[in-house]
Parts: sequence; C-alpha cells; structure tokens
Amino acid sequence: AKIPVAAWTEAVLRGRELTPQDGLLGVERLESDVKLIYAVASNCLVNQHMNVNRSARILRDESLVECLIVQDQFLTPTARYADLVLPACTAFETWGIQDGWKYSDELILSPKLVEPLGESQSDFRICAGIAERLGIGAEFTEGRDEREWVDAILTLYRDRFPDLPDLDEFVRSGVGVHQKRVEDPVVALADFRRDPEAHPLDTPSVKIEIFSLALHRLNRPDEIPAVPKYIEEWESPFGPEADRWPLQALGSHSLSRVHSTHANPPWLRAAFPQRVFLNPVDAAARGIEDGDEVRVFNQRGAMVIPCRVTNRIRPGVVDIPQGAWWDPDEHGVDRGGATNVLTSQRLTPYAHGPAAHTIMVQVEREGAS
Repeated sequence: AKIPVAAWTEAVLRGRELTPQDGLLGVERLESDVKLIYAVASNCLVNQHMNVNRSARILRDESLVECLIVQDQFLTPTARYADLVLPACTAFETWGIQDGWKYSDELILSPKLVEPLGESQSDFRICAGIAERLGIGAEFTEGRDEREWVDAILTLYRDRFPDLPDLDEFVRSGVGVHQKRVEDPVVALADFRRDPEAHPLDTPSVKIEIFSLALHRLNRPDEIPAVPKYIEEWESPFGPEADRWPLQALGSHSLSRVHSTHANPPWLRAAFPQRVFLNPVDAAARGIEDGDEVRVFNQRGAMVIPCRVTNRIRPGVVDIPQGAWWDPDEHGVDRGGATNVLTSQRLTPYAHGPAAHTIMVQVEREGAS
C-alpha cells in the first residue's frame, strides 16, 4: 500500500477510511490507521507539511502516532517530536556515489573523508544494524560495506560509462566526477516528432493531448478540467475570505536553503535572514517600514518576522521564502518564519499533493494592536 506523502496526516486520522480517490495505491483499503512512522532524512512531518500547528497537534497525541522514529543529521522540528532519534552521519563520513540526476550524464564519487562523529552512523549502517536484529542482516548487506557497495554500483554503470575507471583509480585521480561527453542535446519527444507511428506516446490517443478523455471521465470539471484552464483558488483574493485576509502569500525558494536543508547554519541565517517581502503600497497602509517586525497570520497560525519593503513584489501579494524552521514561542507564535504555519492541509484534487500557494493572510506591525 502507498499513500501520497502529503496525506500522512489523513492516514493517521482516518487511515481505514482512505480509498483510491484519496490517493491510496496498491490496495482498496488500509487495515488500520497509521500508528508508526519511520522518517528517514526528512523534515516533512512538521516543517515541510501544510498547516504546521495541526501537524504538531497530531504528533503530540500519542493515541494517534504511537511511535515516531526519525533518522537524520540534525534535530529538525520533525525530529523534536520523535520517540527515537537515530543520528545519521554526513556524506563526508561515509562512502557514496550518485549520478548527475537530470542535469548531466555523469557519476559523482563521495569518498569517506573522516570517521563518523559522536554516536552517528551512516544510513546504510543504521539499516544494516536493524536488519541484523531482525535476523536478515546478511540478506540486507549481501556481505558488503559502504565502500564495497559503491564498487558494486560502479560495475553496474559500466554499460553506460564504458571508460569508467575502477574505484581505486577513481579515488587516486582526485577528480571526483566521471563525465560522458554529450554529443547531442536532448530534445523532448524527438522520436515521436520524427516518426509518430513508430514511437507512439503513452496516452489514450498515443498523441499529444490537449483535451484529456481520462480526466473528462472523472466528471469533476470544477476541480479537474479536461482541458488546461484557470481555476480560482480555494482561498483567493476574489473570495469572501479576502475581507479578513486580504494578502495572498507565496512561498518562494530561498537562495540559502534546499527546502528546509541548510536552515540551521548560523552563517547562512546571518547572510540571508528570513523575512516577509511586502510592497510599499501595502506597507504604507499598515504603517510598516522596512526592517520592522511584523505579524503574518491567518486562521491557522501566526508568525513574527522582519519585513522587507520592496517594489520587487506586487501590491496584494507577500512572499515568505519556504523552508525556514518552525520555532514557536510560549504562545505558539512562530519566530522562525516557517511558511507552512499558514498553509492549508487541503490536498490537490488529482495528485493529492499540497496546495501550498493557496494562502490568504493579513500582515500587521508587531505590537500595533
């Protein structure tokens, strides 16, 4: 059974009620609500999940999630709710290999540089230890340690990289990356465009579709139209909610973070402080000046962070770069600037993902009321 990551709270609250219409895959029904969560290298249960305050309330209730295990390098907002924290070491303390993902045809070697610090272990070593306790240690490791697995993976890549050196030579070279020269750029759907009959697409019509018969058959045109079109957000500047929450909040990607990764280094926080960006028209109407501490809030939560007044954002819109770590004070007001304090847990109708840009808020100068 599989569920969308963004539906974890629903699987905890009403797992046995979920159906394929809720994004459940592989089975028609779950046999129980989710009671145990093992989160590896993920801050998505709290910080990177919509409606942080609701998520935190769910994790506080031990009648819901009875056991939370977090395996991570840092004590993230998610890890603070864990019953058991397994400290994972960094990439500098173990062996690794990765390809260039979608950007290039290359292999990147990450050799082990130092021994793991403190009680931390590699993700592989942690899982190998658990497998050993379960009596399947040999089946999991196949007799290899991290370095030997990197060597084995390099062997698998030699069909794609015929001139790939062996691991010892790769390490001695000190280059750290092996690239395959790209002779021709990738062109989307090139085979289909050249010969559509010989290279049909994986669509019902085997062609590029503007109108989708599959979406039409869902018979949900208000939320899932069969043709691309504008649909007003659930919370919108054009809806009645704008009377109380008149500003639409966006959560752009920050220059200093990868989602919530790198939100904790002090130097990055000093260089790129978390701020809300506000147009001078909206700032003047609220008596806000550049650098003021402001309260950004709606019906789901509130945060207090500095304000950057700038013409680089249009009136009626504010931007709170996503990924800052949630840091509630004694009153539950976030002082870290976590955008998801304000987002709704409502899922998108087709992919069952987060509708994170559907946010209406109000902004006030802190202490003004």
